Amino acid sequence: MSEEHVNSWYAATANYQNSFPALRGDARSDVCIVGGGYTGLSAAIHLRKRGYSVTLLEANRLGWGASGRNGGHVGTGQRADQYSLEKLVGKQRARMLWDLGLEGVNTVCELIDEFNIQCELKKGNLHTACTKKAAIELREEVDHLRAVYDFGDIRYIETEELAQMTSAQGFHGGILDTAARHLHPLNYCLGLARAAQELGVTLHENSRVTHYEENTHVHVHTDTGKVECEHLLLACNGYLKKLEPRVAGQIMPINNYVIATEPLDEETARRLIRDDTSMSDSRFVINYWKLSADNRLLFGGGESYTSRFPKDIPAFVRPYMLEIYPELADTAIEYGWGGTLAITLNRMPALGRVSPRVLYAHGYSGHGVPIATLAGKLLAETIAGTAERFDIMANVPTPKFPGGTLLRWPGLVAGMLYYSLRDRLG
Repeated sequence: MSEEHVNSWYAATANYQNSFPALRGDARSDVCIVGGGYTGLSAAIHLRKRGYSVTLLEANRLGWGASGRNGGHVGTGQRADQYSLEKLVGKQRARMLWDLGLEGVNTVCELIDEFNIQCELKKGNLHTACTKKAAIELREEVDHLRAVYDFGDIRYIETEELAQMTSAQGFHGGILDTAARHLHPLNYCLGLARAAQELGVTLHENSRVTHYEENTHVHVHTDTGKVECEHLLLACNGYLKKLEPRVAGQIMPINNYVIATEPLDEETARRLIRDDTSMSDSRFVINYWKLSADNRLLFGGGESYTSRFPKDIPAFVRPYMLEIYPELADTAIEYGWGGTLAITLNRMPALGRVSPRVLYAHGYSGHGVPIATLAGKLLAETIAGTAERFDIMANVPTPKFPGGTLLRWPGLVAGMLYYSLRDRLG
């Protein structure tokens, strides 16, 4: 049974929400895409530009999953830092991955510009150090990115300057990345959906895929219809479940939560974030926040590792916010919502092939706005016969969680509890 969008500030301020019919009967297209988030919609747009016929199947509403619920940060690079990537794949391929990460941000901006997507696109991210050790590491990261990657859009922020840029408490300096962006994630996703529709993509909501099989063609089944296609793209991320067990073990679905305060007066908003950047911190279980167009603080914090959300999400997230902004103790929380994302063991996305005709991309680990958009573009290139750039991402080792999908939970919970304790102890 399909579901409507959650009661989030994003859904309340959606620019539009067209409805698309469920798949009924048999259909045929060159490519079938499962999943109506950034990956699937970006792939659909880039495939149509190349002349392919595309059918996209979404189990609920377009943008219903993480693409419509996240923090809206559009960060540079990859989710894993460049030091880690250099050790994992070597300096040459780490540079390729860095460049692809920048291309992800650029692709988001280009799509927004090309299709006139109104989604509150803004510039900059201020990433803060929770400990003195983290501050040293961030300073080293800035020096490394400038020297090795020629990245001049980043600088280290001393504690004294940080205090002028934000009233956030408990930090020891940070990094200002002016190449990063942030936006209204659901309106961005709905804008991609409108673009896909205008380009001729066949979009179906309320069309949960139950299974597929390969013979002379790929046949993709829902309860009410079937799509015959030459290529299938699995763009399900944290909602893959049992659709493709051969790659499900690469990812772990986890839940994350966001709250939206009442609108703040201009003076308070500028005190919280002077330059209207997005913000994040160096905790392993990261906090992230930004201001909306109407000066609400949108604050994400806290994770859970069961299928259930907390009964009172605002009460669950509010302590994380007040630790950073105690001045908001009397500020009302008007929205609270959760969503499911997919993480990988090494925090790098998992792109690959189940077979020559079935491709997938998932596991963005909280870096999904730019990298999922990029992944859709790379999937389209691969189907068109140019797989080199896709393979740069696909060849990054993506180990499966120990124990597979059945036993991955206990290990994850133990690990996350350890890192949560480390965050608290500094």
